[in-house]
Amino acid sequence: MTQQPHRERRTVTARELANRFGVSPRTVVRMVAEERTAYEDRSRQRRDQIVELHRQGLKGYEIARELSVSAGLVSTRLKEARSAGIDLTPYPAAAEGDISPASGRRETRR
Repeated sequence: MTQQPHRERRTVTARELANRFGVSPRTVVRMVAEERTAYEDRSRQRRDQIVELHRQGLKGYEIARELSVSAGLVSTRLKEARSAGIDLTPYPAAAEGDISPASGRRETRR
C-alpha cells in the first residue's frame, strides 16, 4: 500500500505556475490538484459555519464578509440547507437582539 502525497492548496493560479515551469496549465492542475475528499470536507465545514452564523442572526452579506466568501455562495448554501431539511430557525437570543453566543457582538433584527 503506497501513501498518497500530502498536497497543500495552491496560492497562485495554474496558469501562473504553468508559465513559471514551462508546462501546460492542465499539467499543473493534474499534478497539484487538491484531493476530492479534502475539498468536500472543507466545503462541508464552510456550509456548517454558514448555517451556524445564520442561526445566530447574521445576514447573508455579514456571513459572507466573516467567512471571506461571496454573498451568492452564502445564499446558495442556505437554499441547499433548506431543501435538505436543515433547521435554519434563529436561536431565541439572536431573534430578540441579544448578544450572540459565538461572537459576543450585539445582533439586531430589523
